[in-house]
Amino acid sequence: MRCCQNKKSISKIEDLATVLKKISEPNRLKILCLLKDNEKCVCDIWQCLKLPQNLVSHHLKVLKDLNLISSKKVGLKVFYKLNQKVVKKYLKELEKLL
Repeated sequence: MRCCQNKKSISKIEDLATVLKKISEPNRLKILCLLKDNEKCVCDIWQCLKLPQNLVSHHLKVLKDLNLISSKKVGLKVFYKLNQKVVKKYLKELEKLL
């Protein structure tokens, strides 16, 4: 990626900056770390983080809106998992930039 050379590279940099800003919140990074190896129920996530369920749900929504995680509902429970493809894409873009 050639920095600031064209609209496409500028757009990629802006998108990457948005993602980095949103995941820089410590609890969001913790959630990504928790989901690194396997999917987890939201009830397990908020208990691990020792945070209120509504706050964890907010962080999960931000990560889901970025497409960094996905969810599936099984009965009454919602399970989240890391979207490895999107995470790797952002890591590659960051590597190219730096």
